[in-house]
Amino acid sequence: MMTRVFVYEYISAGAMDTRAVPHLLRQGRAMRDAMIADLARIGDVAITCAALPGELPPACDGAHRVSCCARMPGEDAADFVRRQAACHDVSWVVAPESEGVLLSLNYMVGDARWLGCDASAIALATSKRATAQRLAALGIAATRPWSEGDAPESGRWVVKPDDGAGSVATHAYDGFGAAHESWLRRLAHGEPVVLEPWVEGEPISVSLLCGPGGPELLSVNRQHIRVDAAGQVHDDGVEINAIECKGQAGRLLADVAECVVAGMPGLRGFVGIDLVWHPRRGPVVIEVNPRVTCAYAGLSAELGRNLACEILAGHQILAERTVTIGASHGR
Repeated sequence: MMTRVFVYEYISAGAMDTRAVPHLLRQGRAMRDAMIADLARIGDVAITCAALPGELPPACDGAHRVSCCARMPGEDAADFVRRQAACHDVSWVVAPESEGVLLSLNYMVGDARWLGCDASAIALATSKRATAQRLAALGIAATRPWSEGDAPESGRWVVKPDDGAGSVATHAYDGFGAAHESWLRRLAHGEPVVLEPWVEGEPISVSLLCGPGGPELLSVNRQHIRVDAAGQVHDDGVEINAIECKGQAGRLLADVAECVVAGMPGLRGFVGIDLVWHPRRGPVVIEVNPRVTCAYAGLSAELGRNLACEILAGHQILAERTVTIGASHGR
């Protein structure tokens, strides 16, 4: 019996205007196509891919079991996802946490057909302040959002959306005063923003597979983060599997990830954690991404595994099996 999977990636499905930020569309399609390619290698899975009108399915092995669908005229993203979820066994959704988008799509699909983190984990991870407070309470090194009455630290500061994803609308400032003014100005315009000390060090991320047996560290990735002359923070891409998981740094990051997952119940499937390796504090958690991230693209081939198959099995949608995806390039 075929398992019908609906794959929805928010950006590549046309839910936002990317003309000013074309790199976001490229990133969205890369994630979507990697998810579809993994699913298409599973023999008893049929895939429907959310795409732009007239777009063809991505070329991959098993492409004959992949079809595309698009929103109807006037249909918003939530109604589209709800309509497609109703005629599929499971929905695999990638969307930003911003403005509650990912959480609202989770509600549209419902727990029984949702592949990934549950609503409580998504809600917590959506707020950078709430996430940092939860992790700090557990003794996990994390960002330190500023509140009125706190003594400001010297050095660089950053203002970013509390519900943001990646580096969008994130600005760095050389001192607290300018950052505080920006924070107040953006709050006055109704933006949910946080003000916090900039964490110096090497930007990295970890990719996790979270299942009933706990989290597995899949890869440690190097992130390319840049701050331009105006203070705008840019995400220039990710280098997957850049740091050895079994080395000293990898083992420490695996311990941190295990503590994060234990402290945020409901993280399931593919989860990413962004961190900065501070010279003195060690790995500091910046944010938790309760969904597929850009690091998914190419990771199955890198590891010689079918991550989509394992995610489905972890949700008890497919029986556990082994699927090889070419030769591993793991370190």
